[in-house]
Amino acid sequence: MFVSRITDQIKAELKAKNAVLVAHYYVSAELQTLAEESGGIVSDSLEMARFGQNCSADTIVVAGVKFMGETAKILSPEKTVLVLDEGATCSLDEDCPIANFSKFCDEHPDRTVVVYANTSAEVKARADWVVTSGSALKVVQHLKSQGKKILWAPDKHLGNYVQSETGADMLLWQGSCVVHERFKADALVNLKKHHPEAGVLVHPESPQSVVDLADVVGSTTALINAVRDRDEQTFIVATDNGIFHKMREVAPNKTLIEAPTAGQGADCESCAHCEWMAMNTLDNCLSTLKTAGNEIKIDPLVNQKAQNSIQKLLDFTA
Repeated sequence: MFVSRITDQIKAELKAKNAVLVAHYYVSAELQTLAEESGGIVSDSLEMARFGQNCSADTIVVAGVKFMGETAKILSPEKTVLVLDEGATCSLDEDCPIANFSKFCDEHPDRTVVVYANTSAEVKARADWVVTSGSALKVVQHLKSQGKKILWAPDKHLGNYVQSETGADMLLWQGSCVVHERFKADALVNLKKHHPEAGVLVHPESPQSVVDLADVVGSTTALINAVRDRDEQTFIVATDNGIFHKMREVAPNKTLIEAPTAGQGADCESCAHCEWMAMNTLDNCLSTLKTAGNEIKIDPLVNQKAQNSIQKLLDFTA
């Protein structure tokens, strides 16, 4: 009953303020459902931003983490962009501060700078290209075909995967996602023995030893589509467990098992959920709408440079 009351209030606030709620696959099921019921979207970070850009709302409310709010603002600088909790960040973003990254770029001026979407607006502005996990392979293959050497940031695991698949000359920044880094290959091997019929779905932010065990390696969207389209009835999933909500929607009769994070240094058998994504709640969604708090603001020059880097990707994948 309480959930129903608060979602009704949020819907009313969204309508009154001509606002749209966009949610990432990793936030709570309640927020994902609310986004879709109120005319918003559940998707990956770039599609969240593109939806906000193309809709008629004056305000974009982002259920995700800070860099997602910044990406929405980069594509819609004229709109108001709010995040649910200004403290919700990302280890990849935090591990790639602009001062250190700029110095790294300056030390390698011969390289084309390609950064993953999970970065700050300032890092995107310093880059030549912004890519997603779903587009990284194609973009890097394209750049390789032009004879380009690449400076990649921030995720070393995704960068290693792209490098191994394309053979490109890549210099990797050494960041990682605290969620995907936890997956353990030895424990996954043991789990596969108990479920030999299961397909293994892995996000490429995971360590190479885990990627090597996958039947499908791909972005959040690709993994959801794999659950829907593949013949297996059981899947072991190595990404944030928030994705299970959408997977169950598209394939309600299939069995989903969380990939193990158990192993040396682990404090639970399978605990793959981002603590910052968990900071997004119905309560702070309502509060943010009522107060117009947690607004994302970006220097206009930074915004324009970052938009140029993203636009290269949008034009390339059009």
